[in-house]
Amino acid sequence: MPADGTKASTTVSPPGSPVSHCPSPHPAGRPPGAIRWGPRSGSRLPAPCGKRSPPKPALRAEAGNPDRGPQTAAPRPANSPRAPSTVPAQVEVLVLLALKDGEAFLQAQLDSIAMQRGIRWELLVSDDGSTDAGPDILRAFASRFPPGQVRMIPGPGRGAAENFLHLLRATDPSVPFVAFSDQDDVWMPDKLVRARERLAECPAHLPALGFGHRLRCDSRLARPRPCSTPRRATGFRNAMVQNIAAGNTLLLNRAAIDLVLRHEAARAPVPLHDWWIYLLVTGAGGRAIPDPQPQLLYRQHRGNMLGACNGARGRLRHMMQSLSGRSRRWNDANLAALSSLRGALTPENRAAFDRFTAARRAPGLARRLRGLRASGVYRHSRAGQLALWLLAALNRL
Repeated sequence: MPADGTKASTTVSPPGSPVSHCPSPHPAGRPPGAIRWGPRSGSRLPAPCGKRSPPKPALRAEAGNPDRGPQTAAPRPANSPRAPSTVPAQVEVLVLLALKDGEAFLQAQLDSIAMQRGIRWELLVSDDGSTDAGPDILRAFASRFPPGQVRMIPGPGRGAAENFLHLLRATDPSVPFVAFSDQDDVWMPDKLVRARERLAECPAHLPALGFGHRLRCDSRLARPRPCSTPRRATGFRNAMVQNIAAGNTLLLNRAAIDLVLRHEAARAPVPLHDWWIYLLVTGAGGRAIPDPQPQLLYRQHRGNMLGACNGARGRLRHMMQSLSGRSRRWNDANLAALSSLRGALTPENRAAFDRFTAARRAPGLARRLRGLRASGVYRHSRAGQLALWLLAALNRL
């Protein structure tokens, strides 16, 4: 997200959340002072997967041609980048940060990554043509660590979504987990270790993504308030009409990384990388696992690409953008990308996809609404569900 050019005068280091070695999206209680985030009475959120923990392979140092393809079942698309690594220690999480004119708030984000506790991390940054001091800030930050732990590659120059997916294509095939990072937030010190522990409980073959709660703040990180939270089960029928897996909280396991990379060559352009990953992982039968604890301070400023939709003003702004045709354009792009990958969907999700696609094209109000109901798609809040029906009635979905 490009920053607004305002220099941040204060860096906030928030306290970390307690780490649970057997986390549950249905906590019976919460630590003193913790913000409650989770299901209402009768809600259903997916529990973490089974108890088997996959091994944590080492991140190999790459030598020779940096464009050499991966040696895994997930083929790397042609001409994809490769950033050589020389870090000898085992890397547990590779952090992917998309940079574009981020000097105003980048230092605070980098410092919060450096303060991650109990986990070995590596940072890969894709600079998408910055014209400010952002790359210099990154180089100074990299000098504090062993060679190769913090690296930068050139971006594709096609926007934030393609920059993040470009980073994913540049990952080493032995990396067990990847986390996405924006350039203007501040992470809680236990963000990575909490997310890694939740996904490590999933079977290694099952694609899984973890996402978490955010505290929205102003540009100075003041007045933290909770963002909206999921109230129903995560899944493909939700993903077709709503993105609840915020990219700045995402963590993917190796199976999810391979799933996305396997279909990169055939993918049509998508508006948002996090929404696309939520669609593909759940559509293929994978899991989307929420974390009820706050993971980061979500900085709100004039340069935000989307910003939070909380509060009456935020919801009104979001609704006006949807009525102007944004929802329809984004749905068109997502469904076009999925159409070429129907074979990756489970039979049940393929049927839901076909019903939703037909409902959007149905002539007449009654047919559209009946088709929408038959598809089973849903949003997480009552207001969101009402907006969904309104958009369908106005043929703006």
